[in-house]
Amino acid sequence: MTEIRFYHLERRRLEDALPSLLEQALAEGARVVVEASSGELVEALDERLWTYSDDAFLPHGSARDGEPESQPIFLTTAAENPNGAAWRILVGGARALPILADAGLVPARLILLFDGADAEARAAARAQWAEVKAAGFAPTYWREDDTGRWEQGR
Repeated sequence: MTEIRFYHLERRRLEDALPSLLEQALAEGARVVVEASSGELVEALDERLWTYSDDAFLPHGSARDGEPESQPIFLTTAAENPNGAAWRILVGGARALPILADAGLVPARLILLFDGADAEARAAARAQWAEVKAAGFAPTYWREDDTGRWEQGR
């Protein structure tokens, strides 16, 4: 069954937290689809992944780059898995249930990142949590500790 994690951003912004999650996935040998709620967010993340560090690189692409099957990290707004990703990270309010309902898209790990400083994002994450649980899944909650590392919460 898919491991579903809700990551509550409390100290860092999405563009600062996402690269470390992507580095972790690649270190584990996993491909990733990052699904955003808008094309603008995909473009912003694409730019950020090129510039987040002076001495690191995260190989990634989107539909405009072509050859999605060759991308270790694929950025999209669609319910698709063109690179055979084992991880899927949902950002900006992208929805979990459509992914979990499509057997061809279900990843080994699904991560939903949400901004704890945004009341709407928190409410949307709570609603998605309830939907995922009602569908029979057992999501886990993760939060940032004082150093910015992820720890499983209750």
